[in-house]
Amino acid sequence: MNIALPKAYRIRQNFQSTRIENIPETIQAELAKINLGKVVKPGDTIAVTVGSRGIANISLIIKTTIDYLKSLDAVPFIVPAMGSHGGGTAEGQTKVLAAYGITAEKMGVEIRSSMETVIVDTTSHGIPVHFDKHAYEADHVLICGRVKPHTRFVGDIESGLHKMMLIGLGKHAGAKIYHRAIEDLSFEEIIKAVASSILQKCSVIGGLAIVENSYDETGLIEAVLPEQFYEREKALLNIAREWLPRLPFPKTDLLIVDRIGKNISGSGMDACVIGRKFNDHAATERDVVSVKRIMVRGLTAETHGNACGIGLAEFTNERTVESIDWKITRINANTGSHPTAAMVPLAYATDREAIEAALQTIGLVPPETSRIVQIYDTLELSEVIVSEPYLEEINSREDLEIISGPFELTFGAQGNLTPVFNKPQHS
Repeated sequence: MNIALPKAYRIRQNFQSTRIENIPETIQAELAKINLGKVVKPGDTIAVTVGSRGIANISLIIKTTIDYLKSLDAVPFIVPAMGSHGGGTAEGQTKVLAAYGITAEKMGVEIRSSMETVIVDTTSHGIPVHFDKHAYEADHVLICGRVKPHTRFVGDIESGLHKMMLIGLGKHAGAKIYHRAIEDLSFEEIIKAVASSILQKCSVIGGLAIVENSYDETGLIEAVLPEQFYEREKALLNIAREWLPRLPFPKTDLLIVDRIGKNISGSGMDACVIGRKFNDHAATERDVVSVKRIMVRGLTAETHGNACGIGLAEFTNERTVESIDWKITRINANTGSHPTAAMVPLAYATDREAIEAALQTIGLVPPETSRIVQIYDTLELSEVIVSEPYLEEINSREDLEIISGPFELTFGAQGNLTPVFNKPQHS
């Protein structure tokens, strides 16, 4: 017999946000500020990096950047900068880009994908500095990437231009050695040592930093000179932290996540959002939210079976486990020195069974009064489903509004949650 579940409301979070209305115009103005034309000669080749994350408007951003470089009579080309993603193969990484609309035909330039690297230096710690062979052979390299809090590392620099230089352009070999080094050294030490070598030896001409707002939209784009990378990325990271979308409430008994994937976050679901940055299965005093249990319903198509991050959840369904490509998941988890990220949660035949099992493990709270939040993914948090025990708090806050409810959580004939978000997803 099914246990009683609380009724639910669909609510909207009203985030304060800044959004770029004209992306091409902004990029052209920003790139003009760093005077690339003074360094780039006609015919010079320029490697432009593209990573594996699902960055808003990424195909438009890269196409505009490519066209600007062509206007300087340069010969740009694209390099996948994504460590071990795409199964750690050149073909797999090209497919990842294609899923974002970035192909040689659409961009009008070559995509030079290879896992081969050049060791350009060795740090004082004895760490070999790997750099993508195609990028190293280019006359110049332009680093494009999103700046945001990292899902595991903590510091003045987390995920952004530096990570693209180290982990992205380090490819599988570099990503593996740097993540191993993190077991003994701080991320800050590694970043400073490796970035210094790359900026001296690898012809980096500049960076294009992207910051997204709380609605997963392009909020800021800034062109940065190599000598300003550290200070500007440090400042942009503070902005990104302020703009990071958040769960609506600080405490949740059960978080239901409809989809996880590498296009959503390096950890499948953003550990900063779900309160699992410092401990895979419990919030710490440094986390801003506390979630007792997490249930994952599926993987994104764009992750191509890479379920890295599934291990942050305690519960899932069997169809999600069956959709995992274990080869690429193992490669990614081991490369990132985070094997627990790929460990399998308790898997049940249906969503209903998984949810009921999870609610038996939240303490003395009866299931019918449990605090449940359901989200599409950790990037899109403007609309979420929440259970009725949150009603009093919803009514007391100006940043939350009820769209519909109360209603029963509905399950289809197969026992799986009926889709409630207007996007394609598992049902």
